[in-house]
Amino acid sequence: MGCECTKVEAKTEGERRTLRTALVLNAGMFFIGTAAGLWAQSTGILADALDMLTDAIAYWLALMAFSRGLAFKQFAARLSGGILIILGAGILIEVWRRYFFGSEPIGSVMMVYSGVSFVVNLYVLSRLAIFRHGEVHLRATYIFTRVDVIANVALFVSGGIVAATGLQVVDLLLGFGIGLFALREAVEILHHANEAGEMNKSVVKNSHDSGGRFS
Repeated sequence: MGCECTKVEAKTEGERRTLRTALVLNAGMFFIGTAAGLWAQSTGILADALDMLTDAIAYWLALMAFSRGLAFKQFAARLSGGILIILGAGILIEVWRRYFFGSEPIGSVMMVYSGVSFVVNLYVLSRLAIFRHGEVHLRATYIFTRVDVIANVALFVSGGIVAATGLQVVDLLLGFGIGLFALREAVEILHHANEAGEMNKSVVKNSHDSGGRFS
C-alpha cells in the first residue's frame, strides 16, 4: 500500500500559495482603490477598496488557520464575518455623510478602477473555487471574493451612468447597496461558522457517549 502523505502536503501547500497570491493582490488593490476613491470622490470605489482590505485580512486569517484546530478556524470565520459587518456599517455611514455634505464622483475613474478590480477579483475567485465547499474559514474567503466580483460589475455600471448623465446619486446608491450586501454576506459567514461549531459539539458529544458505553 502506497503512502499518500506527499499528495496531502502538496495540496496544502498549493492552497497556501493560492491564499498568499490573493492576499498580495487584494492588499495592493486596497491602496490603489483608496487613492482612486479619494481622487474621484466616489463612495463606490472607497467601498470596494475597503472590501479589498477586508478580503486581505480574511486570507491572512485563513493562512494562520491551516496549522490550527477547528476552534481557531471557527474563530477566524467569525472574525471575518465581524469585520465584514463593520465594513458594511462603515460604508452606510459614509453614504449618509456624503448625501448631506455632497460629493462630485468622476464616472470615468469609477469605470477604469472597477475594470481593473474586476479582472483581479475574477482571477482570485477562480483560484478560490476549490474552497467553495471546504472548511468554514476557507468558505469565508470564497464568499468575500464573490461579493467583490458582484460589486465590481455594479461599480462599472454606475460609473457609466455617472459619466453619461452626471447623476451623482447613483454613486451613493451603489455604496448603499454594497454596504447592505456586505452585511448579508457577513450573516452567511457567521451562519456557516455556527453550523460548524454545532457539528463539532455533536461529534464530541457522540464520542464521549460512545466512550462511556464501552468503558
